[in-house]
Amino acid sequence: MKRVVICGGGAIGTAIAYFLARRGARPIVVERHEVAGSASGKSGGFLALDWCRGTALDRLARRSFALHAELADTLGNPWGYRRLTTYAGHAAEGEAASGGRQPWLSEAVTITGQIGSPQTTAIVEPHAFTNGLMRAAGAQGAEQRRGAVADLLHGPTGAAAGVVLEDGESIEGDAVVVAMGPWSILATRWLPLPAVYGYKGHSLIFDTGDSVPAEALFLEYQEASGEVLTPEIFARANGTVWACAISSTGALPIDPARVTPDEGAHARLEKLCRSLSPALAAAPIVARQACFRPVTDDGLPLMGQVPGVPGAYVACGHNVWGMLNAPASGEAIAELIVDGTTNHIDLAPFSPGRLRKFTL
Repeated sequence: MKRVVICGGGAIGTAIAYFLARRGARPIVVERHEVAGSASGKSGGFLALDWCRGTALDRLARRSFALHAELADTLGNPWGYRRLTTYAGHAAEGEAASGGRQPWLSEAVTITGQIGSPQTTAIVEPHAFTNGLMRAAGAQGAEQRRGAVADLLHGPTGAAAGVVLEDGESIEGDAVVVAMGPWSILATRWLPLPAVYGYKGHSLIFDTGDSVPAEALFLEYQEASGEVLTPEIFARANGTVWACAISSTGALPIDPARVTPDEGAHARLEKLCRSLSPALAAAPIVARQACFRPVTDDGLPLMGQVPGVPGAYVACGHNVWGMLNAPASGEAIAELIVDGTTNHIDLAPFSPGRLRKFTL
């Protein structure tokens, strides 16, 4: 049984743990904050079959979309996986719509077209999904440890042989995977990796009950100031609606528990949402969230073996498609570690060696 240390308990890390455990390996997930404590628990959870067509992500997204349906069926769907109809539209603050709208939206919204069907778009509740994968991995022998990784253990030949935590504890392993989202940049202190940056997003969750149908909405919204925002509004199976529109480039704190919203961001988002929908105007807000999604210099994730360090792997930088692509990413990294190759996805476009090494 290969013992694999996975640094990071987000959707990517737990998916790797699940697929490794399913293949008979012994994964150990090391997380300094909590499983799904950052973007993997606060993102929209929107899934799309073919929105990455024409890009290097296309095959990964299609495989992952299929795996989401398979995982929900296999593991009992405790994370509210469901299919959606998805629409595009526009609105302007203080102006009436010039065209059609959905019944749950206000007269300010014009729907310009359907951009996704129940065959091509879906959603999960991301916190439940990430924790559900961790529980499923644990049922097959995976372990979970609390701690912050500070360094890499090396074997006699220089290969990765585990990690050292900030408190001095060592966790040995036959392989190590860096899957810490934007905090993967900290691993550049002990591995030759490119930079991964954090891009902050803000979101609200409304308790709408059954007043909003199984729909997702992508809008362009012009505020009275003239600034144009791009709200995304998703109805979940648990009777809540998730909404976002405001992002920023705030500094990434070392500790994920210290992520805080930008001043005024949630009030601005609340005003926007309540103007777009009577259902949202009447609904209580059950969560005000801020998180950092991981991005790379070329917009593609880093996935594969770390150049020059046998036994060291990386899987991070998935940007807005982390929740969508977690299953296929986890499957591919597990295959690479156990078999030395991948069966469904070519990881070459995501090789960490394609980008310049970063020094922190």
